[in-house]
Amino acid sequence: MHDPEAAPGAAFFLSRTIDRGTTAQSAEGISEDLDSRGVSLRVALTRQALNVSCDCLVEDFEAILGLLANIIRSPTLPEAEIMTRRGEVLTAIQQDDDNPAVTAVERLMTLLYGVDHPFGRRTKGSTESVKRIDRTVLIQLHRTRYVSAGLSVVVVGDVEPSQAIDDVSKAFGDWRTEAATETSLAAPPTATERQRLVVTMMNKSQADIAYGFTTIVRSDPAYYAYCLMCNTFGQYGMGGRLGSSIRERQGMAYYAFCGFEASLIEGPLIVRAGVSGANVERAVASIDSEITVLAKEGVTGDELDNSKRYLTGSLPRTLETNAGIAAFLQNVLHFDLGLDYDRRLPTLLGEVTRDQVNAAARRTLNADHASVVVVGPYEDISADDRGLL
Repeated sequence: MHDPEAAPGAAFFLSRTIDRGTTAQSAEGISEDLDSRGVSLRVALTRQALNVSCDCLVEDFEAILGLLANIIRSPTLPEAEIMTRRGEVLTAIQQDDDNPAVTAVERLMTLLYGVDHPFGRRTKGSTESVKRIDRTVLIQLHRTRYVSAGLSVVVVGDVEPSQAIDDVSKAFGDWRTEAATETSLAAPPTATERQRLVVTMMNKSQADIAYGFTTIVRSDPAYYAYCLMCNTFGQYGMGGRLGSSIRERQGMAYYAFCGFEASLIEGPLIVRAGVSGANVERAVASIDSEITVLAKEGVTGDELDNSKRYLTGSLPRTLETNAGIAAFLQNVLHFDLGLDYDRRLPTLLGEVTRDQVNAAARRTLNADHASVVVVGPYEDISADDRGLL
């Protein structure tokens, strides 16, 4: 969401380059320091945040935290490293272009949000935009967006809280930067008709379908009703109603599920399915049918109870590892959910009524307003669809 207008993909490019040297250490020095301690650094980018994480021994905590602080605060972004990472990013873009599943989701997001919206643009940018990104662009992006006010640090493990606070204060306490300019995200356009796009890749063995809608913001009180509706529809057991219908009963899908991601703006609900090219129309028709039935008839009492137990029972598994707890807490901080959220979540789910879940389904699920993307060994013979290619 903070990519410069003229440099789509700059944030991803920076995330791939940020650990390649700091004012205190060269790229080789950083690698040797991490390797000698058995530490693997993870740098992950979403549309709204960059996450730098790792696991280390307790005795290495202070040193590794200091290393992470240097990477975040003062990367040098050497030209030679930029050239190397540019090649890697271009290769990653080419691989995405050749991947039906990735292409289907990227094209669906563009249909849902528009090509100029941060949620509708490709996170990695394009081959043309990445070739234009230089060190000046990356330095400016770091200076304006990697700011102290935007930092959150989560420490999970066998470290005394007082030590963690002292070490984090030592690593980041003197970091003072100008506040970043607020970036407002526009709401996605309201769907008033069905959209369909086919990208033909005849050299692939299966077609990937991405079918979706925009939904609600994370702060919407209906969030937990949407979680339960989505779980019933395409997650519970072997894939909820979708998996039961398309994969189990009809036997025509390699996979079938749905995902829901509320955000600072209305996030997407995406149905995914992988089928042979010969089964594309049947699969899309089956998704349409399941969408229509759920919107009209809603979930059953048993389905709702099962989904509540499933989501509540899944929480301990989410929090089994230090990394899982850290990711959970970063999400809590990002959406200001409160540090007791893990204790409140079972109640929040348990209080959702069947009427609320069914209202969520009616509010969003309308096959006549769905956006549908098919990528793979399939050719669309419809003139209207050809116009969308």
